[in-house]
Parts: sequence; C-alpha cells; structure tokens
Amino acid sequence: MSGPYVIRGSVSLPEAELMWRFSRSSGPGGQHVNTSDSQVELRFDLANTDALPEVWKQRALERLASRLVDGVVSVRASEHRSQWRNREMAATRLASLLAEATAPPPKPRRATKIPRGINERRLRNKKQRSETKRGRSGQGWG
Repeated sequence: MSGPYVIRGSVSLPEAELMWRFSRSSGPGGQHVNTSDSQVELRFDLANTDALPEVWKQRALERLASRLVDGVVSVRASEHRSQWRNREMAATRLASLLAEATAPPPKPRRATKIPRGINERRLRNKKQRSETKRGRSGQGWG
C-alpha cells in the first residue's frame, strides 16, 4: 500500500480502522481466474471512528446516510486484475468519498439587485420591438 490516504489537510484514514475483504472478481477470466481473489471490498466504520473531527463525522454521517449499513461505509474495486491495484483503487475511492462528504457546505448565495441601466435597456428594447411589430399590422394603409 502506498502510505496514508489523506482525506483533507492533516486528517488521513488510519490503517488500523480499515477492514479489507477479498473475493473473486466477476466477468471473463483466464487460467488464473478461479484461484485469485482480486476483487476488494474496503469497509470503514464511520460511526465509531476517532480519526475524524466530530463536526466532519456528523457531516459525513448525514451526507452518506443512504450508503451506510450500521454506520459502516463500504467501497468495492474490481477493475484491475491485480489485487494490489484494486486495494489502491478502493482506498483512494474511500478517501475521496470521505473528502467530499466532509467538505464544508458552500457559502449561501447573496441576492443582488439588477443594475438600473440594464433594466432600462431591456425595457427600451422591448418598447422598440413592440413598435416594430405594431407597424407590421395592416391598419392605416387603406
């Protein structure tokens, strides 16, 4: 494994709290397919971890509620043929999932007034268009 998986700043996933499970990948295979457990399932107990600050943990529990099973978030990887690369992929996915879930909410949008000049220009163009269309009617020609 390539070291600690940083979520954001100095907070990273502790290796001791990661639970790994390996199984055979689905799909077409070859000579090696029935003997290698290359699919990786990585589980992380989000509800009981001490690695995340309390505010982050509450935010992640709220945002990932649909993905959690008893407070545990799980990620699967089976794209690669090697178990090592699938482990890397699963850990990276989990770290990015947690980084996204613990991100602070965006600043609320402040409503601004439409500048007077823009509004006047819009009304002037509407008036001009109205005059053009009124001039197309056949009244007064005859």
